[in-house]
Amino acid sequence: MLTQALEEPRTAVLIGFESSGKSALFRGLTGEATGEEANFRGSTIRSRKGRLTAELDLADLPGIRAKDDSRTTQEAIGATTEADIAVLVVRATHAAAELPLLLEAVKLEGKRAVLVLTFADKMSANLAELARYYGDWLGIPVRTADARRLTEAGRTELLLSLAIAKPIRPKAKELLKPDFPVVHPQSTWFEHPVWGRPLSLMMTLLLFAVPVLLAYLLSTWLQPIVDRSVIDPIKSLFDGASTIVQALIVGDYGIVTLGWYSFLWAFPVVLLLGISVALAEETGIKDRITDSLDGWMRLIGLSGRDLIPVLSGFGCNVVAVFQSRACSACTRKSCVSLITFGAACSYQIGASLSVFGSAGHPWLFVPYLAVLFFVGALHTRLWNRTSSQLASPVYESKTFLQKPGLRAVSWRVRTVVKQFLLQAMPIFIAICLTATVLQLTGILERLYKAAGPVMEWFHLPAEAASGVIFSILRKDGLLILNQNEGGFLQSLHAGQVFVLVYLASTLTACLVTLWTVRKELGWSFALTLAGKQALTSLVSTGIILLVVGG
Repeated sequence: MLTQALEEPRTAVLIGFESSGKSALFRGLTGEATGEEANFRGSTIRSRKGRLTAELDLADLPGIRAKDDSRTTQEAIGATTEADIAVLVVRATHAAAELPLLLEAVKLEGKRAVLVLTFADKMSANLAELARYYGDWLGIPVRTADARRLTEAGRTELLLSLAIAKPIRPKAKELLKPDFPVVHPQSTWFEHPVWGRPLSLMMTLLLFAVPVLLAYLLSTWLQPIVDRSVIDPIKSLFDGASTIVQALIVGDYGIVTLGWYSFLWAFPVVLLLGISVALAEETGIKDRITDSLDGWMRLIGLSGRDLIPVLSGFGCNVVAVFQSRACSACTRKSCVSLITFGAACSYQIGASLSVFGSAGHPWLFVPYLAVLFFVGALHTRLWNRTSSQLASPVYESKTFLQKPGLRAVSWRVRTVVKQFLLQAMPIFIAICLTATVLQLTGILERLYKAAGPVMEWFHLPAEAASGVIFSILRKDGLLILNQNEGGFLQSLHAGQVFVLVYLASTLTACLVTLWTVRKELGWSFALTLAGKQALTSLVSTGIILLVVGG
């Protein structure tokens, strides 16, 4: 055991403020692979880890903020003390302001360290002088880099710097002189005092509306083609099979017949939303939008930075709950509340698109998404009144707008696709198998009868209960409603379909999300959150029912 411990690779961590270029630097140093995402040793913070050499691993910690009380910032700082080498990542353009704040936040007494000044391409002068100045005062290796376009020579220099990393010279922090010029990022319409917020809101809608529309058009075009050329032939192959085998493979809830709907309608949404969000992040637009919308977000008890995990929730609610660790301690619960109610994950979006399309009312998706977010914002404001007074950030600076690189975008998208194929699809196939077993044993029919009176309150048939029941397990459980190739949905009028999808979407967060909330914030909060959400869902569904006329 002792020999194994001695042979364990040392770890260097990238630590720096948000948008300092850490992720780009991680990509450049570790190569094309997405890296493995896991908890950093000795903590619950999630980092991305990759191998640099046989003796050294590299971990990319989440970005921190100056004098911030968020869990992400506190745990990233704590994780740095557990690492063997600290790689301080600071924008060269803002080093005079950001480096002293970073040194103040991260305790590095006796810790071997290296300083990397990123965004080197933004400084045409003083770069070598800047690196030499900080190297002399800190007594550690200092390197400059264009992290997004790291050359092999630059990578070699950084690896050599890690090999000769040294502890920071005592009291160097007080000797730093902020007398180097700051290169300010370009101003845009997003910062305009009048048009900035409306433009940011419009851009946010486009970031999600365009990929969702393209995904819907693609799925609509592909479905009849694949039905004829793939699904129908497979169903013919099982004509002579036993009843159980037919039900499991090509029945109403079969893994081929219904499982295909999940992939067809969810995967294009996941892929195209992943590309859209990756482009927004790599260009810097995402940060500009969240900064611009800060004032409006404060009306519902959140800050602009809290919008980032909410937007991530449109990809996956579980990932968004983890990202809410970056929220301030006084806004995190409010942010999670909005995520679980109003952030329709990509699986939910794909499933609702499929249901509305199968019912013959695809246009319902637009008002559905609008109502979902509006009621979610109202729900967050009503149930979380304690976060109305939010402190302003100690330090905040704009990000640079830049052209996205194909390598950087594909790096982010591969992670999203990997998660969908290895996590989402197996779970939905399990739902299909569970539904089939419940159908064969008659349990599903009994559940329909038990839920029938409740469904009648909302002017829905008892069979509609299946969508509500399975959406509690996972939001793409809505696809269960596609039974009989959409025959059930086509028997409902548009108002009923809208009410059914809305109720199934909002009655509670899926069990996986609730379990994550429980792990992050405790049983008490998770149960309270579920109760409040159910109450808001039932009341708002009743109001919608009055509007659509039952």
